[in-house]
Amino acid sequence: MGSWQDDLRGALDGLAYGARSALSPSVLQGAAVELGWLTTHLAMYPLGVIGMAGGPSRALPSRLNLAGLGPAQRGLLVSDVRAAGTPILLAHGIIDNHTIFALMRRHLVRRGFSGLHTFSYSPLTLDVRSTAERMGREIEAICEESGSDQIHVIGHSLGGLIARYYIQRLGGHQRVHTCVTLGTPHQGTIAAKLLPWPLVKQVRPDSDLMAELAEPAPDCGTRFVAFYSDVDQLIVPQRRARIRHADLLASNVRVHGVGHLSLPFHGEVVHQITGMLAHLDEQPKTA
Repeated sequence: MGSWQDDLRGALDGLAYGARSALSPSVLQGAAVELGWLTTHLAMYPLGVIGMAGGPSRALPSRLNLAGLGPAQRGLLVSDVRAAGTPILLAHGIIDNHTIFALMRRHLVRRGFSGLHTFSYSPLTLDVRSTAERMGREIEAICEESGSDQIHVIGHSLGGLIARYYIQRLGGHQRVHTCVTLGTPHQGTIAAKLLPWPLVKQVRPDSDLMAELAEPAPDCGTRFVAFYSDVDQLIVPQRRARIRHADLLASNVRVHGVGHLSLPFHGEVVHQITGMLAHLDEQPKTA
């Protein structure tokens, strides 16, 4: 059978899978929440368009003194100055921008984290590997500027996959202490078979990129935490947003009834992320 016929069959399988669960109560509830966040995000989206295509990362100024800080901010700075001062890089998904992290940035600042940066890339991006190389260069610049030898990365959707490639295949494990992913197709997604776009082809389950990420990574000491939703509309089936790799220190966190776009806005998800980044020495169990 030809390649296009295989793609068509895979796409139809994905649609059939989605149709079987489309009318479940949890999916309908998740869709309603997703619609609300989508409306909010569309209103904010234009604010993030400037500087998307390859510009320098946007950052909030670092601040490691107690003046003017609230109790939560003071608590983190006093209890663990290293955690408070470790830079955090936020990487959005495909056809998106840094405004998807508006709520998360606010909570991170309130908790006492400083040095928040965003990594942006164009919707016309064609390759995960080259984008991961550029992420690496930005991370080096952030570390040099901040004086920190490590950084955290939080990636939504494709942003998480770009971060994982940098960490696992480009030596980024030496820089990234913790990588948090939200709705990232770590094992590919059948939904990607619906589009022939080169970048989308890379997140198909049978792509060469997926095969490369499945290769051994014995020296990778980065802590991975993968949040995945049971009603994610873009990761098909949803379990493919989990990290399944024998060499990676990873935990997979299942989120109930939250759509793909809503993950960075979900209160419990944001709360868990701020909590784990405040405790640098706690390692997750291997999934």
